Amino acid sequence: MLKKKSVLLAGHATSIALEPEFWAVLDARAAALDISLAALLKQIDAARGRRPLASACRVKALEWVAQSAPMSAPSDSV
Repeated sequence: MLKKKSVLLAGHATSIALEPEFWAVLDARAAALDISLAALLKQIDAARGRRPLASACRVKALEWVAQSAPMSAPSDSV
């Protein structure tokens, strides 16, 4: 189930709908950087190019998780 949050980006109010798991990663990243979630979303928005904002948030969250998780060898039980 998607969870919506509203934020002011570039002077415009917008809402972003993401799965709670992605919000958890974004919240943790903002806390680690000692910035607000809104500030983190502004950074993502500024760097996203033509990608939709929700997609850019998901991609950045996946990048951060991948960077922090140890890589393991693929298993045969997929």
